Amino acid sequence: MPMINPLPLLKEAQQKKIAIPAFNVHTMEMIQAVVETAAEEGSPVIIQTTPGTLKHAGIPYIAANVKVAAEGADIPVALHLDHCPVYDTVIKCIKYGYTSVMIDGSKLPYKDNVQAVKEIVKVAHAADVPVEAELGNIGGTEDELTVSEKEAALTIPEEAQRFVAETGVDYLAVAIGTAHGVYQGEPELDFERLAAINRLVNIPLVLHGASGVPDKSVREAIDRGICKVNIATELKIPMAEAIKNYFKQNPDGSDPRHYLGAGKEAVKEIIRFKIRLCGSSGLLG
Repeated sequence: MPMINPLPLLKEAQQKKIAIPAFNVHTMEMIQAVVETAAEEGSPVIIQTTPGTLKHAGIPYIAANVKVAAEGADIPVALHLDHCPVYDTVIKCIKYGYTSVMIDGSKLPYKDNVQAVKEIVKVAHAADVPVEAELGNIGGTEDELTVSEKEAALTIPEEAQRFVAETGVDYLAVAIGTAHGVYQGEPELDFERLAAINRLVNIPLVLHGASGVPDKSVREAIDRGICKVNIATELKIPMAEAIKNYFKQNPDGSDPRHYLGAGKEAVKEIIRFKIRLCGSSGLLG
């Protein structure tokens, strides 16, 4: 089916206390893995790309690949721009068919963040494209951009309420103790803060930096209002390991179809687990 606007699905997830998984992809094989596995699980899915991936592959290539994958599947597939701070890039993605975008002004002063989001909301909504924003900084490294522990700030519930009212944003990424990249220890999520945000904000909430968060913590976050769970690092690592193992077993190997195929199969296992963890498996059945 054609790529879809994910906002109605996220609102449904909000009501059912489940989440729609959102997977960051970098190659055609990862796109195939996400859509094939989601179809097998009867789950809607969101495919995401960061500006770094767009720079690597090109917006037209990514958009065309996901469009073909979505049209060949019987599940809802959305294409989302993740963590983009640049207005022109957001607009270009909308023009090429992205069905959801994130304008990331979380490192800006509050007023500047509000203004940046409002500008994108005005344009995106005219094209029936929902907008994600972030309030508070998620620690760690995402797409080569690093937020240190000192810079990371948790989302203030009352500020989130005001931010949503002032911007008209459709879903909000909140900082509750997660981080991008690989954790050095078990993360401690501030569930009380999340619950307070959820009481004050009526739009779907997003969990960034979910790779490496214990399963029980992800489930509790969903129970307390998270409707979209972002997965990135947990796809990259197994894909890389599978390719490394392929060459250990086949030192003279050179066919990309073989080693990328091994990477694709490894990624599918993680995708299947995350879909079930989010509770979206069988949602379309």
